[in-house]
Amino acid sequence: QVQLVESGGGLVQSGGSLRLSCQASGNTFSIRSTNWYRQAPGKERVLVASIRNDGTTNYEDFVKGRFTISRDNTKKTVYLQMNSLRAEDTAVYYCQARWGPKNFVSWGQGTQVTVSS
Repeated sequence: QVQLVESGGGLVQSGGSLRLSCQASGNTFSIRSTNWYRQAPGKERVLVASIRNDGTTNYEDFVKGRFTISRDNTKKTVYLQMNSLRAEDTAVYYCQARWGPKNFVSWGQGTQVTVSS
């Protein structure tokens, strides 16, 4: 099993920055990728950014150039640095890990990000 705990959300003004953290525990050696999703009120949960176990990263177009995903293997933590935040970035942000030979999925509890305009 892999467990995930997010932190770092909060209220920020438009143009500001936040850094989200996702700390993993359990069978972390089996993690294939860690992904950040977000879900705005009344909308579906969507992928934001991903980092694979080989370090490859991927970003959705709406955050390219503003968000950076990174990890610290010693801390078993993946970060999402969010700069130039906009009101439309307001959402609950979730960390997801895909792990194991059958590509199991684990989710964190989510952390609220609110950007005031």
